[in-house]
Amino acid sequence: MLPEPRHFLNRELELLNFQERVLEQALDTSVPLLERMFFLLIVSSNLDEFFEIRVAGVIQKLSLSDDSGRPDQIIPSELLKQISERAHQLIHRQYEVLNQSLLPELKKQGITYLKRQEINKKQRAWMLDYFTHQVQPVLTPISLDPAHPFPKVVNKSLHFIVELEGKDAFGRAINRAIVPAPRSLPRVIRVPDEVATSQDQFVMLSAVIHENIALLFPGMKPIGCHQFRVTRNADLQIDDDIDDLAKALEGELSSRRYGQAVRLEVTTNCPEHLYRYLLKQYDLTDSELYRVDGPVNMTRLITRFEGRPDLYFKPFEHAKLEEFDPRRSVFKILRERDLLIHHPFHSLEPFIHLLKKAASDPKVLAIKQTIYRSGEHSEVIEALCTAARGGKEVTAVVELRARFDEGPNIEIAARLQKAGAVVLYGVVGFKTHAKLCLIVRREKQGLKRYAHLGTGNYHPGNARAYTDYGLMTSNQQITSDVHSVFQELTGMGKEPVMSQILHAPFHLHEPLIELINQETLNAKAGKPARIIIKVNAITEEQLMRALIQASQACLLYTSPSPRD
Repeated sequence: MLPEPRHFLNRELELLNFQERVLEQALDTSVPLLERMFFLLIVSSNLDEFFEIRVAGVIQKLSLSDDSGRPDQIIPSELLKQISERAHQLIHRQYEVLNQSLLPELKKQGITYLKRQEINKKQRAWMLDYFTHQVQPVLTPISLDPAHPFPKVVNKSLHFIVELEGKDAFGRAINRAIVPAPRSLPRVIRVPDEVATSQDQFVMLSAVIHENIALLFPGMKPIGCHQFRVTRNADLQIDDDIDDLAKALEGELSSRRYGQAVRLEVTTNCPEHLYRYLLKQYDLTDSELYRVDGPVNMTRLITRFEGRPDLYFKPFEHAKLEEFDPRRSVFKILRERDLLIHHPFHSLEPFIHLLKKAASDPKVLAIKQTIYRSGEHSEVIEALCTAARGGKEVTAVVELRARFDEGPNIEIAARLQKAGAVVLYGVVGFKTHAKLCLIVRREKQGLKRYAHLGTGNYHPGNARAYTDYGLMTSNQQITSDVHSVFQELTGMGKEPVMSQILHAPFHLHEPLIELINQETLNAKAGKPARIIIKVNAITEEQLMRALIQASQACLLYTSPSPRD
């Protein structure tokens, strides 16, 4: 039976389903309270990217009248309608969880977020002092008049729209203004112990600004002040025929801040005439308006409470990789056996140890590595710089198009170049997503290669959070294949023949289809058949169809085994 559209899950709608499952963690009372708060805020962060990339992409398809290419056959206009309905429901529930569950439970634990109506006289005096000395000097109110058109608003930045009565110093009766909240200001401010009424008390920057908004407009009377935030298309578009990828990306990074608006968030008390005015400014409709009962920038609520370990998960301790002993030569260990690292249960330390030893070992001649994400203060980058400064041949293939890490990766590339490394950006039109490191060492028997192949990133934070595998090996066939991949990335010529590695775009797709089809044939013949696949997502239609047919064959032709 051939797969039908109903057999396919829509990628965007399933991402919303995933966010619902994350939100469920915020309601799980078996999870420590501040971890539940963290799950709630992660939903906001994930939804920001969802609108910036996924929803923006659907809107772009709709603008181009592109109804093709989706195996589920949901056209963009219908998909946007379903996304809006589901996202509104999810976000409404998210704020319900915040206000009705988490904030009351945090208050019982002595952690409170003050609302303006809860502020006492002493706290109001402190807020005035804080506003005067810490906030007002960096605020720039912008009047809305013929000489001051509606300002460009940065993606996901907090702003206030203010309604005013009276005349300004020039005699102008201007009744509206915009006040941007600079990103340099903290969004959550700790209330000093001398005026706090609970153990850990905080106030939002929005409350501080709102409480003292009149000071920005002397002689005029604010009659309304309301938060808003705009989410924009943040997907970078780079042409394949550019001359310099780094320069092109640097130019595009600034435009990301002002891409097409895809969502407007306001608070529930924002009057209709104001949010309709804002919708008009951004060419948005009611379906793209999200009225929220709380801070519009919920992600910025993330705060680490150092003195409350009882409200967090117990710190995770990595399992010891028995085969790895840092007191022994890591090269000798890898000559004896491969090491398979399973993150996050094992740390990234065995690989970091290998790279540091390679950087300082006089017998190591060359290190080649791909960089996708590595973190701001990366031991990996430091080791590569040390190796390059020490005279080793260091080649780094830095993927500049790692989404939302483009800027840091440009800085990493410059840092590596300054240290003396050869830095390349892969192949224009393709992402270098492979995680590979190759070390060439001179030994008694001649040159010996050592390699690390990973499914994650060379980022210690990611290695603590995501489930990934890393293989450290000196296997001649594997290291030869890794060498061929680097030759392919840095040089030119026909694709090489590989003995152990399947890699896209040349050697991965067809063998995967063949392997899946073989299990389908096994199932139809009544033989044992099983496919175990671990991926972030599958979007390639031929592969999806093959998997659907394989699952149908298993259901129709085989009986479940006891372990199933």
